[in-house]
Formats: sequence, C-alpha cells, structure tokens
Amino acid sequence: MTITANETDLLKVEADRLFGRKKLMSFGLPAIVIAYLTYIFFAFDIPGLTQRFEVDNARALVADSYSYKTHIARDNRTGEVTAAIEGERKGTYPEGTAPEWVTLGAAETVIDLGDSHVVTYGPDNFVSYDVPGYGLITAQPSRSKGVQAVLPTEAVPEWINASKNRMTITTDAGRLTITRNRTEVFRYFTGWELFFFTLDSPYSGLSVGEVMSCALGGEHAEIWQDFWTNKMWRHADVAWAIFETMLMAFLGTMGAAIVALPLAFLAAKNFTPLVLIRQVTRRFFDFFRGVDALIWTIILSRAFGPGPLTGALAILITDTGSFGKMFSEALENVDKKQIEGIQSTGAKPVQRYRFGVIPQITPILLSQILYYLESNTRSATIIGAITGGGIGLLLTQAMITQKDWEEVTYYIVLIILMVMIMDWFSGWLRRKLITGDESGH
Repeated sequence: MTITANETDLLKVEADRLFGRKKLMSFGLPAIVIAYLTYIFFAFDIPGLTQRFEVDNARALVADSYSYKTHIARDNRTGEVTAAIEGERKGTYPEGTAPEWVTLGAAETVIDLGDSHVVTYGPDNFVSYDVPGYGLITAQPSRSKGVQAVLPTEAVPEWINASKNRMTITTDAGRLTITRNRTEVFRYFTGWELFFFTLDSPYSGLSVGEVMSCALGGEHAEIWQDFWTNKMWRHADVAWAIFETMLMAFLGTMGAAIVALPLAFLAAKNFTPLVLIRQVTRRFFDFFRGVDALIWTIILSRAFGPGPLTGALAILITDTGSFGKMFSEALENVDKKQIEGIQSTGAKPVQRYRFGVIPQITPILLSQILYYLESNTRSATIIGAITGGGIGLLLTQAMITQKDWEEVTYYIVLIILMVMIMDWFSGWLRRKLITGDESGH
C-alpha cells in the first residue's frame, strides 16, 4: 500500500492536532483547577478566617469538652458568695458550704487555686489575685466607677484583658472575671463532675466501693433512681432522645420501603407497559428524592408542627423516591423464566409476583433498606435538631449555651455509639436474612 505525499501531510497534521489537544488537556485542566482553588481562597476569605481564629477560645473549647469548671461567684451588689459546678443552679453547693479549696469567712473569702495562686474576696467588693512570679493584682469594682484595677507593672500582660468595666485574668490555675456587678473565679478539673449523682444526692462524693457497698446493702433501687433522674446530665431524657432518634430512622426507612415497593412495579417497564404511567411514577420518584430530607423537614414542620413524627415523615418521603428508583431497576432485571414457571402452574398475577418476583429481589431490597436504615440513623440526629425531637435537639441546646461542652461531648459519644450499634445490627441482620450466616464471619 502506497501513501502519497499529500496523505502523509494530512496524517502529520492530524497527529499534530491530536498531540496539541492532549497537551492542552494536560496543562489546561490543572490550570483551571488552580484558578478555581485560587478563586475559592479569596471568595471564602480564607486569610480572614486565619486572622479571626482565636487560640484562647479554641483552647477553652477543648478544655470544656473533657473537664468541668467550678464557679466561685460574688454578687457585688449584695456581697453573697456562691459555689456552683458549671455555674448552674442544679450544681450549686448548699448555702454556707463550698469546695475544700475555698475558705468562706464573714469578712473575706479565700480561694486557693493551687501552686500559690490565691484569690481573695475582701470587704466592700475588694478583690485581689496573687499571681506567683508577677505580683498582687487588686481591684475595687463599683457601679459608678467601674472596675478600678491596680497592676504591679505598667505593661499589661497578654493573659490580662482589662477595660473600664471589665477585667479578665487567665492563668494555668484558673480564671478571674471582674465586672461592676459580679466577681467570679473559674477553676477547671478533669472529668465530668456530677455525672452520676448531683450534690443533693446522699451518694454524692462517695467512692465506687462505698456506692457498691450501699447497693449490696439493699439501696440499689435508690442508687439507680438518683442516677437515672440526675438533674444536670438528664440520663433518662437522653435515653429517651436516643430512642426517639432510632425510632425516627426506623419508621421513616421502613415506611418508605413499604410505600416504594408497589410503586416500583408501576415504574418498571417489564411490569407496566404503558409509557405514561411509567414516566409519571418515575417523575414522582425524582421529585421526592430531588428535595433533601432537611427541606422536607422544614416544610412538614410548618404544616404539622415540630415532633419526631415530622422527622420520620421527612425521611419517608425522601427515601420513597430513592427506594422507588432502586426497586424499579431491580424489578427490570428479574429472570422471566422463574415467572413463567410459576405461571405454568396456573398461578394468578399476585401469586406470580409473590413467588416468582419477590424472592429474586429480596436480597437487593434488604441490603438497600438496611444500608439506608444505618444512614438515616445519622440523618435523624440533624433532622431532630430542626423538628424538636431526639438526641439532635439536646445536642443543639447544649451547643447554643456555649458553656456546657462536656455535655456536647457526651451526646456526640452517644451518637457515635448509636451509629456503631446500628451498623453492627444491620450487618448482622443482613448476614442472617440474605446469606444465612449467623456466626458473623
């Protein structure tokens, strides 16, 4: 076969064009990605984000997640001194009592923060903080003159934030905040205080051995009651919220599967020959799954009011669209020979579907349903924050307070455990129902 000069030139031009296109793709695509990332960098104000980042706030947030703080507060209007865990009324020490590192007196209150850090509440709203290595800081707050602070040095250290009406001193030992109306000391301790028993419980402050001894002595019911009705950690409410979240996911997922299965037959072309019915059904599926569950939650909350049932309905509507699409595709791939075999026995249409179709798609259906059940357990947490039900509501309330981050950690741990349990349960059920393996291997 002979190739002429013109054909050679054409082949060369075509080869150059192909190589040029490949070079353009090789360099053009990365350039587009870099340009897009550059646009995002400035559009989302990434440099401003780094400037707005507060190291002290981040450190306090992390500390609050694994520790608790005790507040020793004085009302500068009345002179009353109170001690409370996390500053809550439910964690307030009885009148006239305080932690062992606080000495209550008629004239003054001495707060020993450890490592020679001592705060003193004196008469006439006077307050002092002896900081080792720095000196004695004093202040005299009043409603007319604000916080009149005296520092041992002219230069104000970074760990002191002072203004006319407010002064905050933050050290490794604790934090002192002084305003015109209130003086307060915060001291951090590792752990979740009052997690088991509140201060008004007779079992508060007892060791594990002492509590076990009381339980063996016949007080187990009282011990459980005090733990279960804990006013600060609300274990009973949290357990009910977890149940509501799981119930929301279960009702929504199973309800969607029940609704979607018969509709899937209308969307499958081998079961519904009429194109109009198939297309209308499929468009309904697209509409239901095209709108996110959170949007359905807001719409349904407006219509039916907040509550776990509203969240379950939102999941049901969204998953009906997803299940309908997946179930109809599974129905379109069934083996017709099994259906014909059932039909040859004289079975009616319902019997043909029951014994010729359902057994074929059952493994696919169960696998998809169980996967969505596991996924919806996580989604129900967010939906519950909007509809006012489940663990999501408690998590949102704890985050809004901006102080009880140990409770936020507690709820997040429970959510993770709930998802892990649902993952294990769905895997076990999938193995048992689909593969018949009960051993878990």
